[in-house]
Amino acid sequence: MTVAVAAPPARHRGREVAKLVAWRVLVAVPVVVLVAIAVFVLAAVSPFDPIYQYFGAGIFSASGADIANARAQLGLDVPVWDQFWAWVGGLLSGDLGQSLSFRQPVSTVIAQRLPWTLLLVAVGLLVSVVLSLAAAVVAAWRQGGWVDRAITALGHTLEGLPPFVLALAAIAVFAVAWPVLPVAGLTDAGAPVSFDQVARHIVLPALVLGLSQSPWLVLHARSSLIAALDEDHVLGARARGLPERVVVLRHALPTALLPFVTVLGNRLPELVTGAVLVETVFSWPGIAAAIVTAALAVDFPLLAALTLLTTVSVLAGALVADVAVLLLDPRVSADG
Repeated sequence: MTVAVAAPPARHRGREVAKLVAWRVLVAVPVVVLVAIAVFVLAAVSPFDPIYQYFGAGIFSASGADIANARAQLGLDVPVWDQFWAWVGGLLSGDLGQSLSFRQPVSTVIAQRLPWTLLLVAVGLLVSVVLSLAAAVVAAWRQGGWVDRAITALGHTLEGLPPFVLALAAIAVFAVAWPVLPVAGLTDAGAPVSFDQVARHIVLPALVLGLSQSPWLVLHARSSLIAALDEDHVLGARARGLPERVVVLRHALPTALLPFVTVLGNRLPELVTGAVLVETVFSWPGIAAAIVTAALAVDFPLLAALTLLTTVSVLAGALVADVAVLLLDPRVSADG
């Protein structure tokens, strides 16, 4: 997207959004196809045979006929390109194949785990946005003070820490030194799934996931807010004698939110990566944990579907962020 010299009329916003969506979909289709092909190419050159993971230790006692029958049932007895086209045909008809590691249809595995990943990502994203905006407003409001320096230093420090380090630190504090929160699973052992159970168990994973994405958002929002405080309409609000709180929150912050939304959209791939690590550390039963299981078990049907789902999610998130900027800022055009 590029910044236009003149803002298009409001009635053209719908046309601009439609143009942006059409262009992104046009670009996304070959990207998704290339990702799907890449997964099956990796399967072709991989030294691992999925049939060994399917049988496990039973491979040593299985007969040749049993192994051949399993290969035929799983579609592993044909060349990889035939497997690819069969998978594409199944994808178009809603049949994603059979997971070798979970011994279930891939669609069932995804349907069982996707809601929990969406819940974790949504809460983590909310935590990240709230923490980032609050810290950025305080830092920019007290620019140059000790609070600003502390927030900036903490942001630069957290930039270099991967999510699993934050997760281990959270476990050490809230499960070992001060055991007040659960650190594994969706519920306590043997407890049914309930709102209270899920709410308690999601606190640490969501906090770690949100905190891991906050440094970039805080630092960028702080810079944008400081720049917005020097704009003419903000200076005019100060000249009219408005309280500083009103100047910052109602005049400067809305201007700084536009680039913040763009950065938030660009952070979505990192959010997905962070979810993989966080779900693994906290044994959260989501899609990201299934990705790790599929990779370790050489479960290519499940890995292909999850990789494709992740790719589509990242592309869709970036599109939503750009559409939001296009709708919020009349200076932005879909042409570019």
